[in-house]
Amino acid sequence: MPRLSVVVLSALLGACLALPAAAQWKWRDKTGHIQYSDLPPPAGTPDQDILHRPNTLQRRTPMVAASAAASGASVVSAKAVEPELEAKRKKAEQENAEKDKAEQAKLVAAKADSCARAKGYLRTLDDGVRIARTDAKGEREILDDKGRADEARRTREIIAADCK
Repeated sequence: MPRLSVVVLSALLGACLALPAAAQWKWRDKTGHIQYSDLPPPAGTPDQDILHRPNTLQRRTPMVAASAAASGASVVSAKAVEPELEAKRKKAEQENAEKDKAEQAKLVAAKADSCARAKGYLRTLDDGVRIARTDAKGEREILDDKGRADEARRTREIIAADCK
């Protein structure tokens, strides 16, 4: 009896160790040599040079079939699943592109607003209107000629950066 359990245990262990070997890629490299790997071949390898692809969907098929049978639904083939995944991927890419486009539009609008404000402030500075501002202590101070020149210089830098 102990021999039988050792043999059964050995067979189970061997079967478990052989499972990863089923997920192997086989392809012919540029020099014509056949390569084996658990990773896909390098990008740019032509499809006709890929001799074997691991089929991960085959290993999942019994679970899909069991769940489909339990729910009364028909089993979806692997080829029917791929277009659905591709459609979801394309939809996600499109949503990301739209999100980026909306973000760019917000940035452009913010720059245009900043540009308009800076141009208006520069006109005020150039008109010679008395300008008061609040300092860090909360006290009001009137800009003198040096302060006005500094503000005009900073405002021109903002205009140069935002009004392109």
